[in-house]
Amino acid sequence: MDELHRQNHGSLISINLATRQLSFYEGGHLVKKYPVGVGKPSTPTPTGVYHVRNKILNPGGALGTRWMGLSIPGGNYGIHGTNNPSSIGGYVSNGCIRMHNRDVEELFPKVAIGTKVEILSRSNPSKAKEAQAEKPQGPGETKTHTVVAGESLWLIAQKYNVSLQDLLAVNQLDNPELIYPGQTIIIPV
Repeated sequence: MDELHRQNHGSLISINLATRQLSFYEGGHLVKKYPVGVGKPSTPTPTGVYHVRNKILNPGGALGTRWMGLSIPGGNYGIHGTNNPSSIGGYVSNGCIRMHNRDVEELFPKVAIGTKVEILSRSNPSKAKEAQAEKPQGPGETKTHTVVAGESLWLIAQKYNVSLQDLLAVNQLDNPELIYPGQTIIIPV
């Protein structure tokens, strides 16, 4: 969704699955970013543009203190709180977007039924792996690295002799601690 569309149509929720962040916009201006937990690889969060179709106070249990149902076809997906705060920042859900209860309580009253929700996947590990396998890398081309268990972004930066800041920028990551095994990291050349 382009910036002009955001400016002319009120509120927007944008969820980046790669960085596991939800951004809330009003009148084209970023109001706040929140960390979220999203779908695990076996039950991923569907990408696309949807809208908030219903809101429920205190759904309870695994849904935490607030629920905002989304218009995603073929399932019951929503943005909600959680009774498992340690899951925020991970690929953990059955496709829903989990927020800390305090964060969803702050966001809930600002979101109207019908608010647009765009769910983006800024990095697609399987496509990046396919492209890497099909095309040999020459000088000046981008390299990729697949994260293995126990690796940190700092170790990857050292391995490829690049700065942590460059890795964060090129991969559109805000938190160097939120990487996961199997994730494809772009290495600036």
